[in-house]
Amino acid sequence: MELLQVADSVAREKNIDREIVIEAIEEAIQKAGRSKYGHDHDIRAHIDRGNGQLALKRVRTVTDPEEIENEAAQITIEQAKREKPDAEIGDTLEDELPAFDYGRIAAQTAKQVILQKVRDAERERQYNEFKDRVGEVVTGIVKRVDFGNVTIDLGRAEAYLRRDEGIPRENLKMGERVKGYIYDVRREVRGPQIFISRSHPQFLASLFEQEVPEIYEGVIEIRSVARDPGSRAKITVTSRDSGIDPVGACVGMRGSRVQAVVGELQGEKIDIIPYTDDLVTLAIKALAPAVVSRVVVDEDAKRIDVAVPDDQLSLAIGRRGQNVRLASMLLGWDIDILTEEEESDRRQKEFNTRSSTFMEGLDVDEVIAQLLVAEGFATIEEVSESPLAELAQIEGFTEEIATELQNRATNFLKAKEEEFKAQQKKLGIKDDLVEMDGVSYETALLLAKADVKSKDDLADLAGDELLEILGEDKITLPDANALIMKARESWFAEEDAKAAEEAAQAEADADTSETDETKSSDEKTEA
Repeated sequence: MELLQVADSVAREKNIDREIVIEAIEEAIQKAGRSKYGHDHDIRAHIDRGNGQLALKRVRTVTDPEEIENEAAQITIEQAKREKPDAEIGDTLEDELPAFDYGRIAAQTAKQVILQKVRDAERERQYNEFKDRVGEVVTGIVKRVDFGNVTIDLGRAEAYLRRDEGIPRENLKMGERVKGYIYDVRREVRGPQIFISRSHPQFLASLFEQEVPEIYEGVIEIRSVARDPGSRAKITVTSRDSGIDPVGACVGMRGSRVQAVVGELQGEKIDIIPYTDDLVTLAIKALAPAVVSRVVVDEDAKRIDVAVPDDQLSLAIGRRGQNVRLASMLLGWDIDILTEEEESDRRQKEFNTRSSTFMEGLDVDEVIAQLLVAEGFATIEEVSESPLAELAQIEGFTEEIATELQNRATNFLKAKEEEFKAQQKKLGIKDDLVEMDGVSYETALLLAKADVKSKDDLADLAGDELLEILGEDKITLPDANALIMKARESWFAEEDAKAAEEAAQAEADADTSETDETKSSDEKTEA
């Protein structure tokens, strides 16, 4: 019973299964037994789960004489029949072994085996406990600080707060109580690593969830969060109940709720913005306290151009660009801040450029070109592809004018295509490059000048190389990376097909081998 009492005590202390501890003790005794009788022997220990009695046995397996590799753990069928007349190949013979004094070294080894098994079980328990808690906020006590990296005691586990996941200029001290957001839990060689963060955007959202009952209950929802940890943050909130003000609920009586969050984040200023589906209105509120004069949305480029008065420019941009950067993160759109004069100049330049394109490509006068631009047409392709009725509705246009414009647009595009075909043949540009989505004639010619003439050539590029070839006015780095990954899709498809073929071949070889073994066995049986 003494062994069972030890197992129960360790299981309670470490909060692990009693059976795991008993199996660890059995393994430790088996190891000590092999040290006593020889490592070649198959020594097995078994502790009775009811009365705690220990049984130590030597096990020998009945084996074909030609296949014996370890005479201490294997026995021939002839030898086995002397001890057990009905023995067959594959049976095991068990010999009871007497109890023995383990000795100091054997006992120490057994202790190490038990401790290792218990540690492994404890780590597995910690991993299983925390792997589903990613996204939670936990509280612990600072246990160690190494060059800015902090180890936090959570009671039944330890968490790791990396220096880059902490709040800048925050000095955590030994024994200090601290909160953190679990963003990753993974198995490591030394056991499960629980990674927490105090700079993660969701840490801010979780703190509000703790402080604001309406968020916890789902009445108020935090739609997006943008943080400059330790300095400033912006969040958008919306209410599912029209009778509840989401901003007021988050601020609390005399600012009590938001101040509790600010205090936890070392004085980080928080702007709480009511969410709206109107992107323009949301952008204006996100850039507060700056006053916005005009907002222009470019959905294709996912960019917002914001014009502000001269005296509001620095306020809109913020210190080191903080205000506009956080607003951009909050909306998920690129935001360009311009003064009213700069915005007017840009619009005028863009207006003139598009007008010139229509005047040259469609052979029309300035008035018609400007009417097209004023109606939102940006390219000749749009004129060619738009419904005839839409063109005819433009003030001053008739159906005949609209038809003529579309005919001219179609002819211009055909001529442009024929010209490109000639250039394509001359430069050796492959069809697979031209046929890719996102590669226009102009793009293909620019790539060809840089000796990129096929889809594989494009796939070989890095994002910054493509950006340098096309220019920042033609493509952004994320779009460049996306285009390159699209070009590499055929590579991945080939690799997948090759892997599938190899797997199928391996399966076929395995089936053939199994068939040959079965056939050989049948032949031996017949013989």
